[in-house]
Amino acid sequence: MRAMSAPRCRYRHHGARGFTLLEMVIALALLGVLAGMAAPMLKLSAQREKEAVLRAALRDIRSGLDAYKQAVADGHIRVPADASGYPEQLTQLVQGVPDVMDANGKRLYFLRRLPRDPLDGRDDVPPEQTWGLRSYASPPDAPSEGRDVFDVYSRAPGVGLNGVPYRQW
Repeated sequence: MRAMSAPRCRYRHHGARGFTLLEMVIALALLGVLAGMAAPMLKLSAQREKEAVLRAALRDIRSGLDAYKQAVADGHIRVPADASGYPEQLTQLVQGVPDVMDANGKRLYFLRRLPRDPLDGRDDVPPEQTWGLRSYASPPDAPSEGRDVFDVYSRAPGVGLNGVPYRQW
């Protein structure tokens, strides 16, 4: 007598490889959770990068302002007696000023280029218009423009990751 064997399933392919629908749903759910966790980290990383660029730009401009003031103190730049010794415009740091101690009329340059405030976001205005300017005569808690440029600050609203408003950096 012949033994009866179990009927074969017509649709099942032995040795076929692939993912089941359940495995695909689980994998996509895990990817969604990981992407949701990464998004805030990417946003934080972008803000940290902008703040690092802001810090470097402020440091460069302030170093240029200090070098200008030192050149005035050393007698390389002629200024009126009642002047503070700081440049009248921020662009003078890039455009240069004549060195009165050089017989050939050499110019003194304090910055190669004027950095843009990275938090400003306006690309249609020159870099010098992205900064807030403080004159020597204005108090630190209420900076205002005046006859010279003593300091610069960011006009961006908001607070940095260190808890200090950008205007106070």
